Amino acid sequence: MSDGPRNASRQEASVGKDRAAQLRHEHHGLYSVWSASREAFWLALEALRAHKLRSFLTLLGVVIATTTLIVVMSIVNGMNLYISERIANLGVNVFILHRFQWAQGYESFIKARRRNLPLRMEEYEFLKENLVGYKNICADSRLGDIEGGGIDARYRGHAIEDVRLEGTTPSFIDMREEKVGIGRYFTDSEYQHSAMVCFIGQDLADEFFPNTDPLGKEITVGGANFRVVGVAERIGTAFGVSLDRFVEVPLTTYQKVFVARVQVSVSVQAWNSQQMLALEDEARTLLRARRHLPYKEDDNFGINASDTLMSAWKRLTGTIFAVTIGIVAVFMVVGGIVIMNIMLASVTERTHEIGIRKSLGARRRDILMQFLIESGVTAATGGALGVLFSFIISRIVAVYFTSSVPVHAVVIGLALSTAVGLFFGIYPASKAARLDPIEALRTET
Repeated sequence: MSDGPRNASRQEASVGKDRAAQLRHEHHGLYSVWSASREAFWLALEALRAHKLRSFLTLLGVVIATTTLIVVMSIVNGMNLYISERIANLGVNVFILHRFQWAQGYESFIKARRRNLPLRMEEYEFLKENLVGYKNICADSRLGDIEGGGIDARYRGHAIEDVRLEGTTPSFIDMREEKVGIGRYFTDSEYQHSAMVCFIGQDLADEFFPNTDPLGKEITVGGANFRVVGVAERIGTAFGVSLDRFVEVPLTTYQKVFVARVQVSVSVQAWNSQQMLALEDEARTLLRARRHLPYKEDDNFGINASDTLMSAWKRLTGTIFAVTIGIVAVFMVVGGIVIMNIMLASVTERTHEIGIRKSLGARRRDILMQFLIESGVTAATGGALGVLFSFIISRIVAVYFTSSVPVHAVVIGLALSTAVGLFFGIYPASKAARLDPIEALRTET
């Protein structure tokens, strides 16, 4: 064999040995870092356990900040779900024409109250005949829109006060949150002939007919007798108020018995979400034309959709959250400063230990990493306690109000508390890392 191939083989073997040595060195370095980090982690926990009162006072600011942040995020998240399901749930792809825009400020509402005109049945009929492309359209009028309150319902000596009475068109049941549980909704024929029939909520069914089939029974509402043709599925409550205490009758019957000239809300359902805006614009154009509104004048009616209500609600919760962030920031800074002071005291107490470690070969970065990890673990422990307290508080709040702890709130709370600990631990850690080993060894323990 010639010298060329032998030299090449030797060079390849040398490169292979160097690479293996480099990998062993890197592996040893990573193991050393992991070992040092693990040791610092357990030392931090041991320090917290050994000085319980000091640890509690150290972590108090971080605990309060984390608890406040997660509790507020949980309540806001619970309220968002509650509003979207209970309050802003107008139906799938449904918008409502009403006298007022619901989500507006007080001054705008006062101005609209003077300017806006109520919608009447004639305008509902006009939209029903001239609006093109809708899936469903209905009108409803509620006792209270004009009179300002509920009404009494009675059956054989049993009475329920403050019942919500609503006159609707037959397609109402296909668009809104009520669903038929027993029986049926009233028909087009009953609507056309102003039949004395009604559709009731579960509260009335439970009170009047606990052990009896309610269908076909007559109840008295506002002094008039109505035959029950259907019972709705249970809906639940909104802000502690039952949504199942209602009676719905044909709108024509409502006009005949209770209010001759009603003001109505008109609900329009599009086939899909993409059609919603075009249908809203068409309804606005038709209603403005019927009311002879000049081009430059504002609408004297309101168009309301679920996203409008949710946008207004999120603007409100955005303000609440901004205030919360300010409070959390103050507590986090206070907690971080306390952690920094405790870590500085720890550096002073352990100066001799640092000197011994440096004399045995510990590098600056080892000392820096040790104290940074201790500071981060201390703050993270405060964050974990904050998470625990926030879960307890949120469960209590959920019993009386509404609260739902989102996963991202827990992640943000833990990450933020740990970051605060690491940030405020930089100065004490760097001070420990810069200590001269000889001077440190001279320090008395």
